[in-house]
Amino acid sequence: MKTAKWQPNATLSTTIFGITAIGVTAFVVLTALIFAAVIWQANRVFVSDVLGTLSAEAQTLVAVNETGQAETLPAIVAQLSKNRTDRLYILAAHDGRPIAGNLKAVPKELTTSPTGGLFTYQLPGSQSSDLRAAAGISIELPSGSKLIVARDIEEQRSLVRWLQVLAIAAFLAITVGGLYLGLFASRSVLARVERVSNATQAIMAGNLAGRLPVQGNGDEIDRLSQSVNEMLEKIEQLMHGLKEVSDNIAHDLKTPLNRLRNRAEAALRSAQTPEELSAGLGQTIEAADEIIKTFNALLLIARLEAGAIEETKEPVALSALLSDAAELYEPVAEEAGLGLKITDLDNATVSANRHLIGQAVINLIDNAIKYGRKSKSDAGHASQSGLIEIGLRRENGQAVISVADNGPGISAQDRARAMERFVRLDKSRSLPGTGLGLSLVAAVARMHNGQLLLEDNHPGLKAVLVFPLA
Repeated sequence: MKTAKWQPNATLSTTIFGITAIGVTAFVVLTALIFAAVIWQANRVFVSDVLGTLSAEAQTLVAVNETGQAETLPAIVAQLSKNRTDRLYILAAHDGRPIAGNLKAVPKELTTSPTGGLFTYQLPGSQSSDLRAAAGISIELPSGSKLIVARDIEEQRSLVRWLQVLAIAAFLAITVGGLYLGLFASRSVLARVERVSNATQAIMAGNLAGRLPVQGNGDEIDRLSQSVNEMLEKIEQLMHGLKEVSDNIAHDLKTPLNRLRNRAEAALRSAQTPEELSAGLGQTIEAADEIIKTFNALLLIARLEAGAIEETKEPVALSALLSDAAELYEPVAEEAGLGLKITDLDNATVSANRHLIGQAVINLIDNAIKYGRKSKSDAGHASQSGLIEIGLRRENGQAVISVADNGPGISAQDRARAMERFVRLDKSRSLPGTGLGLSLVAAVARMHNGQLLLEDNHPGLKAVLVFPLA
């Protein structure tokens, strides 16, 4: 058997990898949008909170200016900004000249924003490229000068950038990990599909005993394989049955066909008068009819085993059906020297093909009449011999039909074989028949989800048909 090899194109084109890729992409995009929205909202709330605090502080300084102590405002601003790098201030004249504070100039970003905002600035003594982020608010004083109150938020901004980098790294890890899992799952599924394909190739090559591999974890592939294996089991049984039927036809019909030919040849060779020729042709027709009956039985069994009766099922009252069958065969039983009676009939209804159920019951009664005659060894059991009993009862949600006789019966080791096609036990060889009667009854039972059981009647045989109740 060939071993599964990884084929990149086949792996990437599998449904499971496509679904995994779509799922990972959708998850990453959705998560990125949610994460961006959270960061943006958190940053907005933080800036708004900082600007609110700065606004309160600026209003306090403006109040100091409005009390008439304007000359003290530059001193207060200078004092607040002394040796501080996180708090930023600038008091500028109307022409923009700095009066006090630790900012070099009024930020351009705040000149057009009356409610404050973000800006960048440079620490004293730092390089021109080393810009830091800050949030500030600008207030116009009555004298025309401007007061800027701000806070350094570079650390918070660095935290946000770090979170962004972390998010990108997480998204990349999720993407790579998800796609890797998709590849791994695809390779695993492809390997199992390859094993299934190899098994099917072997089965198509003629190994009807082959079965699809089952891993044992109960997943969907295992369930599919088990269903296919059940189908293969049924196909193997049908093929075995077909071979058995072919062999049996070749074996069991060879003698009747030879007999038919010999009779026709004898009639042609020895008949001297029209009456003799007519008698020979009559015997030939009778032999041909028996062969036709055999083929019809085979066709019916094949039809039953193909399951072509579902559309013909209907509710069938078994008590009425058994009564009709008993009434029909009572004269036949009397002619054979046998008694036929119904011991007990319960009310039971099944969903079935009325004709087939009737045919099965008739076959059992016909077998009982044919093989239920008292033998010489049973002469001392006159009270038990020569009687056919038909019964119907309900048991565990099933309808149980029984047809019992007091004949020689069938030994326990031969009962299963007696239900096979063309099987005729040695003690029945002297009686006419094809060996298909019980096989037909068993097929009818199987097609109705029932079964045929052969039991000992002490003495004789009891044939039991079991069907599920409607």
